[in-house]
Amino acid sequence: MAAVASGKKAGDSQTPRKYPGITSPISLSEATKFDIDLNVKLVNTLKPYNVFDTEEGLTHRMVVLGKLNKLVKEWIKQVTLAKNMPPAIAETVGGKIYTFGSYRLGVHGAGADIDTLCVAPRHVDRSDFFSSFYEILKDQKETTDIRGVEEAFVPVIKLDFDGVELDILFARLALPQVPEDQDLREEVLLKNLDQRCVRSLNGCRVTDEMLHLVPNRENFRLALRAIKLWAKRRGVYSNVLGFLGGVSWAMLVARTCQLYPNAIASTLIHKFFLVFSRWEWPQPVLLKQIDENNRLGFQVWDPRTNPMDRFHLMPIITPAYPQQNSTYNVSLSTRAIMQEEFKIGLQVTQEIFEGKATWDKLFEPGSFFGKYKHYIVLSTSATSKEHHLEWVGLVESKVRILIGNLERTAYIALAHVNSKQYPPLNPQEDVFVTNWFIGLQFNKIEGGNIDLTFEIQSFTDTVHRQAISNGTLKEGMKIEARSVRRKQLGEYLPPSLLKFNKKRSLPAQGEEAGETPPRKKISLDSGISPASTPGSAQTTPVTVRKLSTKADDTDTPPTTSASPPLPEAEEQQGTTPETTANGTLDDSITETNGSAAGTGVKRPHSPDTPDAAADSNTKQSPTPEGSEAEASAGNKQPASPDSQEAKEVDTSVDDSEPVPKRSHSPSNEGPDQKLQRQSPLTVEEDEQSMKKPATPPSIDKARVQRLPSGELPDISSPRTTTANVSVVKNSIKLRLK
Repeated sequence: MAAVASGKKAGDSQTPRKYPGITSPISLSEATKFDIDLNVKLVNTLKPYNVFDTEEGLTHRMVVLGKLNKLVKEWIKQVTLAKNMPPAIAETVGGKIYTFGSYRLGVHGAGADIDTLCVAPRHVDRSDFFSSFYEILKDQKETTDIRGVEEAFVPVIKLDFDGVELDILFARLALPQVPEDQDLREEVLLKNLDQRCVRSLNGCRVTDEMLHLVPNRENFRLALRAIKLWAKRRGVYSNVLGFLGGVSWAMLVARTCQLYPNAIASTLIHKFFLVFSRWEWPQPVLLKQIDENNRLGFQVWDPRTNPMDRFHLMPIITPAYPQQNSTYNVSLSTRAIMQEEFKIGLQVTQEIFEGKATWDKLFEPGSFFGKYKHYIVLSTSATSKEHHLEWVGLVESKVRILIGNLERTAYIALAHVNSKQYPPLNPQEDVFVTNWFIGLQFNKIEGGNIDLTFEIQSFTDTVHRQAISNGTLKEGMKIEARSVRRKQLGEYLPPSLLKFNKKRSLPAQGEEAGETPPRKKISLDSGISPASTPGSAQTTPVTVRKLSTKADDTDTPPTTSASPPLPEAEEQQGTTPETTANGTLDDSITETNGSAAGTGVKRPHSPDTPDAAADSNTKQSPTPEGSEAEASAGNKQPASPDSQEAKEVDTSVDDSEPVPKRSHSPSNEGPDQKLQRQSPLTVEEDEQSMKKPATPPSIDKARVQRLPSGELPDISSPRTTTANVSVVKNSIKLRLK
């Protein structure tokens, strides 16, 4: 329902004016000369970032879309004739290519891809689209890098056509023919369609509805260009990793336009940060009221009737029926990071309006690699470029599971994944590698043994299971997780990315600004031990329970290697701690071999861990297979007391005693000898990097218990058999003192 406000038309007659939105506007103020000048400066600032396409680029895109539309019409005609329909009907059935996303909104930049939708009449099936039409596209001389993803949540064909990247979706309407002027906003078109067609149509329907709900499209487009650039530069633009995607950012800007209908782009950007830095999440963002008359029976976002919707942390609801939450991937950590960025953006825009700063300051990149003391480096590798591209896509879609696992750990205050992918510093021939970096912020504790083995292994198990079930897993595909400190990032990144103030760091949760935190130590060993209970005394030695393990004597760099469970795969060799140039021991991981991480070990439970009822699927999940909960299935049963792996010894951690060097190869040791000589390895942290702490974004875990992101399977989900799969299990432990 449109809000009503008073306004004047020509003739001085007082008439009510309707504004789009669920509430009345906050302000109807017109732009001043100062605002217009700032708008001109904003446009000049945006131009070097290539957020505007050139005239040649626009013309070329129109030519590409014209060729694609012609191919669609010819293909539909061929399919019609192949199904024994009269030639006269084949000439009139129609078919059309629609655009959506950034191109349809008019905010695409140079080199951006185009999201397209192929709409066909009822006698053309999706199987035809992924068979005959795929072959037609593949035979075109302009086509390169084509691949079809038929089993995806939203089936798509991806390709490069004459230098333009295209994503082509498919939808079959329940109509005998598709006219050229067909309006996809009509709800009646959804009748008798399957869920995949509805999801494919939803992209176009949301885009068109959004353009109808903003008071001024030109101001909306310029403001959205700036906000999208800001989000990418600040590392908060990625739907798959738990931040916001392009559609979500567009809806936030559209809501700002509704609240300030007469404001121009420069003012809208400032108001954007003002509104959403103070937004009380999880209050939803709505561009229009949700129609309670659900005539077609599709599932609509409504926390009153759908219990799963109550656990969404940052709901932004699409305006087209059936209304859905576009931000179901957001976690506690990513929401806290975005809230902090909103506040920083508000401060910068205030300085711009006060004349103390320019627009360039708003688009300065964040200092991710200078924020945290501890990082997890997640690496994927494959032996061919094609396999690596497929492997990276699968792993990236599951990284948010790892973030959810980490943030539910009692000692971790924040798990911040960098939205960018990084190549290796020293690439190897015939090995393709991609790295992600996750910054860890810990709660303030005096000491303790923090075990992240279960969280890491649950994530890798989920990826392996998913890869095996859909046939993605190939020989040579690997995942590695390494625990590194900030001063070790130079081993993975070029110096240009590490130019930060070494004295600036984020303190542990609860530290006062300017207070020198206690010195911390990191302990990593091969045992799997539970973390200390919060609030327990930290002055006494920490008791660590160790499992008997089998390890080889091959020395490798400190890494947690979780190779995919390929059939008949050889067991990976264990690692030993490396010694740095000054003689101190570096962070290391000792691998343990077993069928499940943490078997026979009782782990502590965070008070905020969702119960079993919370571990069910959310309706918006794009990939229902695999879960971190499924990875832990079977790990909670205690090992048999008579088994060799169940033998345990208690070892007190004494940091004052030096770590004994290995006197001989571990391959000659028995299990009991290995247990006796294993002890935590400690490395003292550089005090110079801890003198001037900054305040980190904080998350309130007590306020809401978020359900795991919709990777949790149902009873029919495929499970791998451990009899034919050999998996190397590893341990990651952080000792904070």
